[in-house]
Amino acid sequence: MTSEARSPAFVADATVEVLGVSKWFGQKVAVSDVSCSFGPGVTGLLGPNGAGKTTLLRMLTGLILPSEGTVQVLGVEPRNRVEVYEKIGLVPEEDAVYGFLTAREFVTYAAKLSGVTDVAGEADRVLRAVEMTDAADRAISEYSKGMRQRTKVAAALIHNPQILVLDEPLNGTDPVQRAHLIRLFRELGSAGHTVIVSSHVLEEVQRMTDRVIAMVDGKLAAAGDVAAIRRAMTDIPYRVLIESDDSRGLATSLVGAEYVQGVRLSGDSIHIETRDLASLGTDIARVARDLDARITTFRPEDESLESVFRYLVRRR
Repeated sequence: MTSEARSPAFVADATVEVLGVSKWFGQKVAVSDVSCSFGPGVTGLLGPNGAGKTTLLRMLTGLILPSEGTVQVLGVEPRNRVEVYEKIGLVPEEDAVYGFLTAREFVTYAAKLSGVTDVAGEADRVLRAVEMTDAADRAISEYSKGMRQRTKVAAALIHNPQILVLDEPLNGTDPVQRAHLIRLFRELGSAGHTVIVSSHVLEEVQRMTDRVIAMVDGKLAAAGDVAAIRRAMTDIPYRVLIESDDSRGLATSLVGAEYVQGVRLSGDSIHIETRDLASLGTDIARVARDLDARITTFRPEDESLESVFRYLVRRR
């Protein structure tokens, strides 16, 4: 097994590989020496505005070439390779739809461009998949932002692509639409499709996938599942919330522990900072037993995707 295969930035069954990729536009460096891969399932591509996410996605789909490094999709470079484009579906962040067409006409147009045999049948299938059947024969110019987003997703799915690249696909959707699209993307990932989702809404990414690729300032900042990324941040202490019927007694007992770096009491809640989560977990049970206290809550406060991402951006 190579070192790349062992790295959390790489997966063993990769369908998309990015090796030493950089992209610059004049003096502006948009992506700098990024190496990672994507495989079946859903992977979240995260980063603040200007992190290079959209530029990377455009290179993955062959829309632009890297300035350095290589991108391979299903073993070949995607630029000008028709056989690869037949297996890629793209939902761009831009509102790339024709307002004078209906959703059905737009999806039918995409089907014909993709060489789909059963155009009408497949159009019905993808419109149902994104819950657009009722509005399918209205002009896109009359649609809300969320409806246009779902129309773009339908068009990207029309040829049943093996690889689906989604750039901010949930923008403008309401909570019900978001929930449905998230469920759809998860189902596609579970069925063996490679789904790459770029989004700035961290809570939604966490609902879609456990694996993330995080970019900051055009560089790879972290990769893997959220808990593993947090564990790798050894320079940042864990923040833990404990609630008990004797919070003051527990807090007093833990203050002197060598692995505890800070204790703050707020009502029945104790907020602890520690570099050794395992020792805290072991000792809190003993201390509670000695005090005859009942612990009702014990959980890390900073293992969410939002917390991890905030740490990554702060390190810039």
